[in-house]
Amino acid sequence: TCDVESLLRNADVAMYLSKSRGKGRFEFFEPAMHQEAVDRLDLKADLQRAIDEGEFFLHYQPIFDLATGRVTLVEALIRWRHPTRGLVMPDRFITLAEENGLIARIGEWVMREACLQTAQWQRIPGCEDISITVNLSMRQLQDIGLVNALTRALKDSGLQAHHLVLEITESMLAQDPDRSAEILGQLKTIGVKLALDDFGTGYSSLSYLRTFAVDSIKIDRSFISELHRSATSTALIDAVVNLARALGAYTVAEGIEYSDQAALLRKLGCDRG
Repeated sequence: TCDVESLLRNADVAMYLSKSRGKGRFEFFEPAMHQEAVDRLDLKADLQRAIDEGEFFLHYQPIFDLATGRVTLVEALIRWRHPTRGLVMPDRFITLAEENGLIARIGEWVMREACLQTAQWQRIPGCEDISITVNLSMRQLQDIGLVNALTRALKDSGLQAHHLVLEITESMLAQDPDRSAEILGQLKTIGVKLALDDFGTGYSSLSYLRTFAVDSIKIDRSFISELHRSATSTALIDAVVNLARALGAYTVAEGIEYSDQAALLRKLGCDRG
């Protein structure tokens, strides 16, 4: 149809898709976009029910000490068990939760659940020193209630603050460095650890490492997958490892899939993976 109402609606759909994919770009409307927009609206409406009905759950990704093979950290990863769509991954709903203001409630639930589970693991002989790492979104970092929510999660679970690692990305810090520095300073005062995620994927700035005093640097999986095919990737990982060591931080390699990758990372001095 070519009526004015349809044209404006379709232009609106294309505009929001363009916004979701980044700045300084445009999109031509295609019929499939309308269904995508309807699906987004449906998921958005289902989020409140998902919280109330307990449809979210956590998966835990082990992080190993590359020298000893022991699990030292576990990363909490949220998933949504939707009653009709099945398993919904976070890239489908986190942005929607930020848009409708539910990210604070979801984030607080993740924090509490992850801390409770870690405290439970620590009661197992040999697991007393295990720590948990949790991802923060940009909206969570800007939320004035973040520090209080975090404090409550630690108090209710009995987990010591230094056993909780909060992951932030370079892109988050680039959006509002001053506000990020203020909030992260408060979090450090509590005693939690900070990890810089996806290091080297677009916004890399040495000033972030100095300003935000991170405890660990996560090397993006794109560099790990190229280890044996690209001398440049190997050289960059070596540089990041040495930089982290000079700053008193440890390194975590993401996405190790083969034993020869782990062996080379050990040789380069990477701490965990």
